[in-house]
Amino acid sequence: MEVTRSKARNAVSSFAVVIATLMAILMPVTPAHATYGPDQTVYLAVTSNAGPSIMLAQVTGTLAFDSGNTKFKYSLRLCWGSGSYPQPNFYIAVNGSTYLYPSQTGTATAPSGCQLYLFLYDGEYTHSTTLANVTLYVTGGWFYPGNTYNSRTKSVTYDNPYN
Repeated sequence: MEVTRSKARNAVSSFAVVIATLMAILMPVTPAHATYGPDQTVYLAVTSNAGPSIMLAQVTGTLAFDSGNTKFKYSLRLCWGSGSYPQPNFYIAVNGSTYLYPSQTGTATAPSGCQLYLFLYDGEYTHSTTLANVTLYVTGGWFYPGNTYNSRTKSVTYDNPYN
Protein backbone atom coordinates (compact mmCIF):
# COMPACT_ATOMS: atom_id res chain seq x y z
CA MET A 1 0.00 0.00 0.00
CA GLU A 2 2.91 2.38 0.79
CA VAL A 3 4.43 1.79 -2.67
CA THR A 4 1.13 2.71 -4.39
CA ARG A 5 0.78 5.87 -2.33
CA SER A 6 4.39 6.88 -3.07
CA LYS A 7 3.90 6.36 -6.82
CA ALA A 8 0.72 8.46 -6.70
CA ARG A 9 2.53 11.30 -4.90
CA ASN A 10 5.39 11.22 -7.38
CA ALA A 11 2.95 11.34 -10.30
CA VAL A 12 1.08 14.30 -8.81
CA SER A 13 4.34 16.14 -8.05
CA SER A 14 5.65 15.55 -11.57
CA PHE A 15 2.36 16.70 -13.09
CA ALA A 16 2.48 19.90 -10.95
CA VAL A 17 6.03 20.64 -12.08
CA VAL A 18 5.05 20.15 -15.74
CA ILE A 19 2.01 22.47 -15.37
CA ALA A 20 4.08 25.15 -13.59
CA THR A 21 6.78 24.97 -16.28
CA LEU A 22 4.22 25.25 -19.09
CA MET A 23 2.55 28.23 -17.42
CA ALA A 24 5.91 29.98 -17.03
CA ILE A 25 6.71 29.41 -20.70
CA LEU A 26 3.30 30.37 -22.05
CA MET A 27 2.60 33.47 -19.91
CA PRO A 28 3.62 36.70 -21.64
CA VAL A 29 6.48 38.57 -20.07
CA THR A 30 5.50 42.08 -19.04
CA PRO A 31 8.27 44.59 -19.65
CA ALA A 32 9.44 46.69 -16.74
CA HIS A 33 7.98 50.17 -16.79
CA ALA A 34 10.30 53.12 -16.50
CA THR A 35 9.37 55.70 -13.91
CA TYR A 36 9.94 59.43 -13.87
CA GLY A 37 12.57 60.85 -11.58
CA PRO A 38 12.10 63.98 -9.52
CA ASP A 39 11.09 67.20 -11.22
CA GLN A 40 13.95 69.52 -12.13
CA THR A 41 13.19 73.22 -11.75
CA VAL A 42 13.39 75.15 -15.02
CA TYR A 43 14.33 78.82 -15.13
CA LEU A 44 15.54 80.75 -18.15
CA ALA A 45 15.30 84.53 -18.57
CA VAL A 46 16.25 86.66 -21.57
CA THR A 47 16.95 90.38 -21.12
CA SER A 48 17.96 93.00 -23.65
CA ASN A 49 21.66 93.70 -24.02
CA ALA A 50 21.41 97.08 -25.80
CA GLY A 51 19.77 100.19 -24.42
CA PRO A 52 17.82 99.99 -21.20
CA SER A 53 17.60 96.57 -19.57
CA ILE A 54 14.27 95.00 -20.59
CA MET A 55 12.98 91.57 -19.59
CA LEU A 56 12.10 90.01 -22.95
CA ALA A 57 11.03 86.49 -22.00
CA GLN A 58 11.13 84.04 -19.15
CA VAL A 59 10.50 80.27 -19.05
CA THR A 60 9.76 78.64 -15.70
CA GLY A 61 8.38 75.28 -14.65
CA THR A 62 9.62 71.71 -14.36
CA LEU A 63 10.87 68.80 -16.39
CA ALA A 64 11.61 65.19 -15.45
CA PHE A 65 13.42 62.32 -17.15
CA ASP A 66 12.31 58.69 -17.07
CA SER A 67 14.57 55.94 -15.78
CA GLY A 68 14.34 54.17 -19.13
CA ASN A 69 16.50 56.91 -20.73
CA THR A 70 14.12 57.66 -23.62
CA LYS A 71 11.43 60.04 -22.32
CA PHE A 72 10.95 63.32 -20.54
CA LYS A 73 7.91 65.29 -19.46
CA TYR A 74 7.60 69.01 -19.05
CA SER A 75 5.32 71.61 -17.51
CA LEU A 76 6.52 75.03 -18.63
CA ARG A 77 5.26 78.63 -18.52
CA LEU A 78 6.45 81.25 -21.00
CA CYS A 79 6.23 84.89 -19.98
CA TRP A 80 6.23 87.40 -22.81
CA GLY A 81 8.07 90.36 -21.31
CA SER A 82 6.10 93.60 -21.28
CA GLY A 83 8.86 95.47 -23.16
CA SER A 84 9.33 92.77 -25.77
CA TYR A 85 8.04 92.56 -29.33
CA PRO A 86 7.09 90.29 -31.05
CA GLN A 87 6.06 87.26 -28.96
CA PRO A 88 9.14 85.27 -27.89
CA ASN A 89 10.19 82.12 -29.72
CA PHE A 90 10.60 78.96 -27.62
CA TYR A 91 11.82 75.47 -28.54
CA ILE A 92 13.61 72.42 -27.11
CA ALA A 93 16.63 70.54 -28.47
CA VAL A 94 16.99 66.87 -27.52
CA ASN A 95 20.61 65.63 -27.48
CA GLY A 96 21.54 68.78 -29.39
CA SER A 97 20.16 67.54 -32.69
CA THR A 98 16.41 66.83 -32.50
CA TYR A 99 14.20 69.89 -32.23
CA LEU A 100 10.84 69.96 -30.52
CA TYR A 101 8.43 72.87 -30.84
CA PRO A 102 5.93 72.27 -28.03
CA SER A 103 2.28 73.11 -28.62
CA GLN A 104 0.71 75.61 -26.30
CA THR A 105 -1.72 73.85 -23.95
CA GLY A 106 -3.30 76.88 -22.30
CA THR A 107 -2.85 80.29 -20.75
CA ALA A 108 -2.81 81.71 -17.25
CA THR A 109 -2.98 85.19 -15.80
CA ALA A 110 0.37 86.86 -16.24
CA PRO A 111 2.32 88.16 -13.26
CA SER A 112 3.73 91.67 -13.19
CA GLY A 113 6.32 92.23 -15.91
CA CYS A 114 4.62 89.93 -18.43
CA GLN A 115 2.16 90.83 -21.15
CA LEU A 116 -1.46 89.66 -20.92
CA TYR A 117 -0.92 85.91 -20.36
CA LEU A 118 1.52 83.22 -19.39
CA PHE A 119 1.62 80.65 -22.19
CA LEU A 120 1.45 77.08 -20.85
CA TYR A 121 3.23 74.07 -22.35
CA ASP A 122 2.62 70.64 -20.84
CA GLY A 123 3.62 67.42 -22.50
CA GLU A 124 5.79 64.36 -22.81
CA TYR A 125 8.32 63.40 -25.46
CA THR A 126 9.73 59.96 -26.32
CA HIS A 127 13.08 59.86 -28.12
CA SER A 128 14.12 57.03 -30.44
CA THR A 129 17.51 56.54 -28.77
CA THR A 130 19.09 57.24 -25.40
CA LEU A 131 18.13 60.68 -24.16
CA ALA A 132 21.26 62.38 -22.80
CA ASN A 133 20.06 65.96 -22.31
CA VAL A 134 17.47 68.58 -23.14
CA THR A 135 18.27 72.21 -24.00
CA LEU A 136 15.64 74.96 -23.84
CA TYR A 137 16.04 77.96 -26.14
CA VAL A 138 14.17 81.25 -25.84
CA THR A 139 14.49 84.22 -28.21
CA GLY A 140 13.08 87.64 -27.40
CA GLY A 141 13.09 90.83 -29.44
CA TRP A 142 12.94 94.58 -28.85
CA PHE A 143 13.41 97.86 -30.67
CA TYR A 144 16.41 100.05 -29.78
CA PRO A 145 17.37 102.65 -30.74
CA GLY A 146 14.25 103.91 -32.40
CA ASN A 147 13.06 101.46 -35.05
CA THR A 148 16.13 99.20 -35.00
CA TYR A 149 15.05 95.64 -34.22
CA ASN A 150 17.25 93.50 -31.96
CA SER A 151 16.86 89.92 -30.79
CA ARG A 152 18.63 87.80 -28.25
CA THR A 153 18.60 84.05 -27.60
CA LYS A 154 19.49 82.33 -24.34
CA SER A 155 19.59 78.62 -23.55
CA VAL A 156 19.94 76.25 -20.62
CA THR A 157 20.71 72.52 -20.70
CA TYR A 158 19.36 69.86 -18.35
CA ASP A 159 21.23 66.54 -18.23
CA ASN A 160 19.42 63.24 -17.88
CA PRO A 161 20.44 61.94 -14.42
CA TYR A 162 19.91 58.31 -15.52
CA ASN A 163 22.88 58.10 -17.90
